[in-house]
Parts: sequence; C-alpha cells; structure tokens
Amino acid sequence: MRAVFDPNVLISALLSPGGAPARALRAWLQGDFDLIVSPQLLAGLRRALAYPKLRKRIEPEEADRVVEWLQGSAIIAADPDDASPVRSPDPGDDYLIVLAQTERAALVSGDQHLLQLAQAIPVFSPAGFLGLLEEGRPGRQG
Repeated sequence: MRAVFDPNVLISALLSPGGAPARALRAWLQGDFDLIVSPQLLAGLRRALAYPKLRKRIEPEEADRVVEWLQGSAIIAADPDDASPVRSPDPGDDYLIVLAQTERAALVSGDQHLLQLAQAIPVFSPAGFLGLLEEGRPGRQG
C-alpha cells in the first residue's frame, strides 16, 4: 500500500505523539506502507512549520530535521502537472489529490473538505487509514 499524507497530518503527528496521525506515521516506520512525498508537499510542510503559532511548539531545528528526514526516508515523487479531475473546495489542496492519484496512493488528511470527497477518491482520516492498515494485516480475525 502507498499513502500521501497531507502536511496537516504530519504536523499533527509532531504535536500529538499519541494521536492517530503519529500512530499512522509509526506504521510507515514499521514498513506497513510506502509514504509518498513530493517537492511541493515538502515545501508546504516547511512553510506551515514556520507559522508563528507552530514555531511556539516546534523548534525551527526540529522542523528542519523532520523535513530532511522525510526527504531521505520517504519515496520522492515528481510534482504532478495534471489538473485534478476531482476538485477540492480548497484549490490549494488539489495537488495532493493529483499526487495521490498519480502515485496510486491513498490520501490521508484531517481536512474535512478533502475527507468529504471520499466517494470520489481514496481519502481517509488518520484513524480511518489505521483501520484500513489493520484490515490488511495477516492474522486479523474478521
């Protein structure tokens, strides 16, 4: 399985180590799926981590380490050039939809405007994605 994490999921993982976003990130570290990032996604993450309200909770050096870690550990895909056949109410998120579609990956987001597109694209909340991973684990009783 492959997944694209909305930058908000990555930020939530940093802010709340016990929450579903952090557990989803740990599942990637355990090899449960491949995490896909792109230069645009990483630039958006870096930009968001520089917001003053986040700088109060995440030191600049830690933010830089996280982005560098993702650059070196996740699968780097090219930024997609295609227009999204499914549009988000927030046009700034359309690149995430196209990236996930191009890479045949699930999109994991905490944004309701993306989650409401679940009938059209494979998009999951972090908790929903964890459930999907659990369903695919060998030995699961069903």
